[in-house]
Amino acid sequence: MKITVLGIGYVGLVAGTCLAELGNDVICADIDKKKIFQLNNNIMPIYEPGLEEMVKRNKKEKRISFTTDLDYAVKSSEVIFIAVGTPPGKDHRADLSFVKAVAKTIGKNLNGYKVIVDKSTVPVGTADEVERIIKETSKGGNFDVVSNPEFLREGSAINDFLIPDRVVIGSKTEKARKIMESIYRGITRADKPILFCDIRSAEMIKYASNAMLTTRISFMNEIARLCEKVGADVKIVSKGMGLDNRIGPRFLQAGVGYGGSCFPKDVQALAMTMEDNGVNSKILKAVEEVNKEQKASLLPKIKKLVPALKGKTIAIWGLAYKPKTDDMREAPSITVINQLQKEGAKINAFDPEAEEQAKKILKNINYFTNPIDTLKGCDCLVIVTEWNEFRDIDKNKIKQNLKSPNIIDGRNIYEPKEMKELGFNYIGVGR
Repeated sequence: MKITVLGIGYVGLVAGTCLAELGNDVICADIDKKKIFQLNNNIMPIYEPGLEEMVKRNKKEKRISFTTDLDYAVKSSEVIFIAVGTPPGKDHRADLSFVKAVAKTIGKNLNGYKVIVDKSTVPVGTADEVERIIKETSKGGNFDVVSNPEFLREGSAINDFLIPDRVVIGSKTEKARKIMESIYRGITRADKPILFCDIRSAEMIKYASNAMLTTRISFMNEIARLCEKVGADVKIVSKGMGLDNRIGPRFLQAGVGYGGSCFPKDVQALAMTMEDNGVNSKILKAVEEVNKEQKASLLPKIKKLVPALKGKTIAIWGLAYKPKTDDMREAPSITVINQLQKEGAKINAFDPEAEEQAKKILKNINYFTNPIDTLKGCDCLVIVTEWNEFRDIDKNKIKQNLKSPNIIDGRNIYEPKEMKELGFNYIGVGR
């Protein structure tokens, strides 16, 4: 199958590369000249485990190419994936300007039957808008618009694409359905289900899924606050809850809140869609409010151990919003560091991947190349992102390098009993 992916951000690059890996001929197109230059020279614009090797392999096999010529890309393929960004607008509704722009490009270059696939996360009704724009800008021509939302987690995106929980495809016609089914044949052979449905249900599934996951996170963070008040351990509480097969264990870990490119904006966009349709978004408003509070919840814990922060040095382990990515969008570390700097604290920071991205957002930070060096002369260690290399690190070295043995564990990666026995002043979340 000849496929074009328009928009080579995180989703577009992963999707295009994985589609090539499945044996398709893929053109990845973007107006960002720097990004396309980088990819043509085997420089990855994002960090994602395994992606660089897969891009190089498929380039070598001539199954994937990168171009800034969107007209050529549209004319050359039977299936067009729209994977451009849908950032939040000023009113928190999804900004569809990039989606509409590429729809116009597709319409102007429609040269035969094509399947237009909405891969971007878009509000309900976007496929109808894309269809309208293509009809208005084309000189006639047959096409179908399909909704095929992405469910990629940063850090495990390749597995999520090639070994998914499910593939969701919303379509109006049997012709489009069969073409999409053939694209994903290699995945369905591995017993991974395809859910075929109407387009609007497909658009809703993505938003509803992310809203449910964020609801679970915020719920557990509220339970963690109660655990701290009554002397319960949220780790044990979440384990006991997760053993109920009606609930399950996933996304029940308390911490310092969620961030990233999807959860915050998708919750806000879904809430606005509900309001636009006369549905009061009480739960989603509460989810967002709890998350904002949770990001700010580490400062009072830090001040319990270091009451006067002015002139003190605080070590931060983890800057990205989650492990296995360099993504700093809506990262809890931003809130934590800004709070500390307002109190007059100096910041030493370490993250295995996110330093370059962090430098674009955070100022007056001392960055280090390994976690132990970050601790030297620090009055407290604050763990914000649960990178695996923090879990089994030599705790005696932590103690030797800290000026005072204070640890705030925003991700509950250590056991309180063990840390206290080792002589640390240790505070976790909900424990």
